[in-house]
Amino acid sequence: MAEGITAKKEKDFSEWYTQLLEKAELVDLRYNIKGFVPYREWAQISIEKMFRMMSDELDKTGHLPICLPTLIPEKNFKLESEHVKGFAPEVFWVTEYGNGEKLEEKYALRPTSETAFYQMYSYWIRSHKDLPYKRYQRANIFRAEGKMTRPFLRAREFHWIEAHNAFATKEDAEAQVKEDILMTNNTLLNKFAIPHIFFERPQWDKFAGAEKTFAADALMGSGKVLQLPSTHLIGQKFSKVFNVKFIDKDGSDKYCHITCYGPAISRIYGAMICMHGDDKGLKLPFDLAPLQIVIVPVQLEKERTKLLKKAGEIKKELEKNYIVKIDDREDYSPGWKYNYYELKGVPIRIEIGPRDLEKKAVVIARRDLNLKESVNEKDVVNYVNKIAKEYTGNLIKQASVNFEGNIADVKTAEDMKKALQEQKIIRVPFCSIEMDGAKCAESIEKYYMAQVRGIRADKKEKTSGNCVMCGKKAKEVVYIARSY
Repeated sequence: MAEGITAKKEKDFSEWYTQLLEKAELVDLRYNIKGFVPYREWAQISIEKMFRMMSDELDKTGHLPICLPTLIPEKNFKLESEHVKGFAPEVFWVTEYGNGEKLEEKYALRPTSETAFYQMYSYWIRSHKDLPYKRYQRANIFRAEGKMTRPFLRAREFHWIEAHNAFATKEDAEAQVKEDILMTNNTLLNKFAIPHIFFERPQWDKFAGAEKTFAADALMGSGKVLQLPSTHLIGQKFSKVFNVKFIDKDGSDKYCHITCYGPAISRIYGAMICMHGDDKGLKLPFDLAPLQIVIVPVQLEKERTKLLKKAGEIKKELEKNYIVKIDDREDYSPGWKYNYYELKGVPIRIEIGPRDLEKKAVVIARRDLNLKESVNEKDVVNYVNKIAKEYTGNLIKQASVNFEGNIADVKTAEDMKKALQEQKIIRVPFCSIEMDGAKCAESIEKYYMAQVRGIRADKKEKTSGNCVMCGKKAKEVVYIARSY
């Protein structure tokens, strides 16, 4: 096991993140294809739990799971011109058999699955009685990312869930977008402990082929935002090119209104460890930790039998409700073990030494607050239950204070430059998120290396004054940030 993290998160976020990945054994960077990274056990256990939580949310809202092929025919992409234009540069193409013989046509490793889902929906949806039609799949997707890749945050392969839904009316589709936002808030904030803002993206930054795009942004320790789940009002564009129709009550054929939703679980995991980790290592929401409680006997040789017996008694009580382990290895010192489990983000550590036995007590260390306290052994279960109940909430509070404290109101271009240098998200008056505001957004990208993220989707914010870039009367309050 490597030594602890030597980089400071506040001073060198990039190096801190690289060391966290390596020393907490989350990934292995030695795989020899750029942007394709093996996830190790400690990360994957949490990711599996996150998938289950997200799938449960979808199941509760009437979605059903399916599984579609990884390859998508090139002709499917060409059916919707805006979509193919948006994704063609990122596609990995499969063009030949193993013997070098050319395939009958090019196939894409799916960069997203609209063109696969809607081809099949044209067969599966027949009547208004089939609607709403709500399906999702867990899948890996592949995008030929040209920028510098970072494990979890920006990769060429990432792990996600995508839901594709068909409705009889636009109003039903719009209601689904609102439901997607609620699902995101329930999982992203309440379970993964990630504060965020859900934005309606500007028209120049919407999903290729959609009418409107909505996406959650979270602030990383680098001062950059990371896009997390997004949901898209697709409308009828894909329905018309893929012939996704239904027979209505009056007997007429009508095209479905479609939405899609894409929580990238691997990216959310990256956001989570960035947001909560500190100079000691990981901090994980209690229910997502691969190991929730570790018991470390402080083993003087003559007391070893008694210490292990007491540790076993405590473990037996706690493992009724929690994931518990006793670390009784003799070739590592107690101090080394303490640092190791802090690096790994284990929420609760219970220390038992000879003096604790005499006092009929243990020492309990909690990773959320980085505190230790002596607890009477008869009170251990209740004390642990208390920590478990409030643990994730403490992570949410800590991250929320940081997130909200890094949003700055700005009125001028000079103040915008300063706030971005201070790694802030900035809130500014802006001319428009329709296409007539695109030139101002291009100038912000060019001169400040930041992006217009959009307007809040959860509330309408009043604006006054003039656009921070062009000086025209502002129509919107937008948020601007540097991003991954």
